Amino acid sequence: MSLHVTRTGRGPRLVLLHGWALNSHVWDGVLTALAGQFTLECVDLPGHGASDWMPGIASLDSLAAAIAPTLGESCHLLGWSLGAMVALRLAATHATRIEKLVLVAGTPKFIADEGWPLAMQPAALKHFAQRLQQDFRATVQDFLALQVRGDERALEALRTLRRQVVAVDEPDQRALRVGLDILRDADLRATLPTVRVPALVIAGERDALVPAAASEYLATHLHAARFHPIPRAAHAPFLSHADEFCTAVSAFLVGTGRVTVEGLS
Repeated sequence: MSLHVTRTGRGPRLVLLHGWALNSHVWDGVLTALAGQFTLECVDLPGHGASDWMPGIASLDSLAAAIAPTLGESCHLLGWSLGAMVALRLAATHATRIEKLVLVAGTPKFIADEGWPLAMQPAALKHFAQRLQQDFRATVQDFLALQVRGDERALEALRTLRRQVVAVDEPDQRALRVGLDILRDADLRATLPTVRVPALVIAGERDALVPAAASEYLATHLHAARFHPIPRAAHAPFLSHADEFCTAVSAFLVGTGRVTVEGLS
């Protein structure tokens, strides 16, 4: 069993982690812009894309442990959505191997509770989990639609996401179930002050899955992070606003590493 990694470009290594139910093809639209500065290593998470499922994975910690070998001795790390949670966990456990961290649509806790309103309601995720068993394809399609809701370029982004899902084999349903369990259970709020890696947190201001305020919370509670909201973007700003996304990522990774926090307007 192994992870599938595609490599392109030249320069410092940048490892990219996608989100739930998708695969490394989500990065296709930004590869050209970033490959001139970085060696891009796009990882298919276990059970997604061309990567085998690994039966021992049952939590965020075990998923992060499965991804850890892709870091090598040194790299920049970029994660989106579920991939952002994995990246954040890796930054806490493998800090010496990560030079800089980029979190896209990232949150320390995906599900709301009494003390954490900046998240999806538990009933909504439970509904997704139940539907996954009944109608796998329709559930994934609904999740894709939710990711672009509110974006000024929603239709174009949704078409791209749908193409990328069918571009390779469907994700393993075991990986999807475990992924939803991780999104339901993971809570990284107590971990944030211990993460010392310089970070850039990118959020779509119209994100219907991870509120931009949750990403801003993430940035303000990390040791050294900059918050970069993208106006009129939703959950996948690298699809709908690729130019601004790539400019922000490049400027951060090739810069001095000094970071400041920008508030929502």
